[in-house]
Amino acid sequence: MTTEMRWNAASAIASRLLVLDECGSTNAELRGRVSDAEAWPHLSVLLTDTQTSGRGRLDRTWTAPAGTALAVSVLLRELPDDAGTRGWIPLAAGVAMTDAVAARLPGHEVGLKWPNDVLVDGRKICGILAEVAGGAIIVGTGVNTAMREEQLPVPTATSFAALGVDVEIDGLLADYLSGLAEIVTALTRTADARAGGLHAAATARCLTLGQDVTVSLPGGDTLTGRAARLAADGRLVVDDGRDAHAVASGDVVHVRPGGA
Repeated sequence: MTTEMRWNAASAIASRLLVLDECGSTNAELRGRVSDAEAWPHLSVLLTDTQTSGRGRLDRTWTAPAGTALAVSVLLRELPDDAGTRGWIPLAAGVAMTDAVAARLPGHEVGLKWPNDVLVDGRKICGILAEVAGGAIIVGTGVNTAMREEQLPVPTATSFAALGVDVEIDGLLADYLSGLAEIVTALTRTADARAGGLHAAATARCLTLGQDVTVSLPGGDTLTGRAARLAADGRLVVDDGRDAHAVASGDVVHVRPGGA
């Protein structure tokens, strides 16, 4: 990857931006720098287009051909005091990335699959992983940028290149960072996702809502029902026809035709 001169727009928003030619995991790289708050302040960014040991939820690993996906980790230090309110951070990142992607794909359906995937026409273009690091949170995102159709890891994935778009990634990243910063600032100021506008924004962009879903829960159980709404704390409320269940985490599959 070329030097930071390529990242004029993103560098104007990030408090610090470090570009690595290659790394195992941008989240892990940034975690190793968290203790130095002066050198790595709020909204510091570490990125690469060649991540060799990327991680998703449930400790899953993923890799992409060199230069075909943008891996970005953002350090957030200025956060709500309430731990429950901080649980909205992955959805904040999802909203910000959904908007950044949608701005570059007019005519496509772009939305958020709860809790942490951005979909284009029902296929995944971006995944998000937020991790606690001391008193901070690191938000990692992986966006499929230049991956050709035959390079996509699964049929339910997509990329800008597969959609025929040569995306300008500095602008994409800048829009994501500015959106994330604005949402997190409002969430921190109000200490409430409803008052800060995040609940409404996530609800409006969440493609999971209204879908029939199957949720694989962390303990091994499975929940099937209709995704009804987002709870006040960001959990997904699933109605199984008898009761409404608020799900904090789990793998969600949209089971309607065309779902993902």
